[in-house]
Amino acid sequence: MARMPKALPALEWLAPRVRWGRIAALLCFFGLIALLCIYYLGFADLHGARPWVILSIELVPLLVLSPGMLIGSARGHSWTCFVVNLYFIKGALAAYDPSRMVFGVLEMLASLAVFISALLYARWRFQYDRKIAGEGAC
Repeated sequence: MARMPKALPALEWLAPRVRWGRIAALLCFFGLIALLCIYYLGFADLHGARPWVILSIELVPLLVLSPGMLIGSARGHSWTCFVVNLYFIKGALAAYDPSRMVFGVLEMLASLAVFISALLYARWRFQYDRKIAGEGAC
């Protein structure tokens, strides 16, 4: 027996969620970047390493994803969900070090916020695009 596809939400329901999801995803994304910049340029004890070198290495994955985030690509937001998990893991490891505990917890919270907001945006955007294309019209 074939399953019936789940009905898509109405455009009136999806449109504001797509808009606010994108805003939230961008704010969280740039918040994570700001957190990394503030920590590595202002507070990190790098034992003689140059802070801008460490920061540039930390920012490379986020900078690769930034064009997709800026143009509002649902696929770019989906890839961000995968990559931001690395920052969550790094934050969890930092949280076990007493001298970096606050930064680790903040990094975990920021990466979790990016993950959730980008995931919701990607989901709602794909549903919105499918609805616009005429799929799910009953």
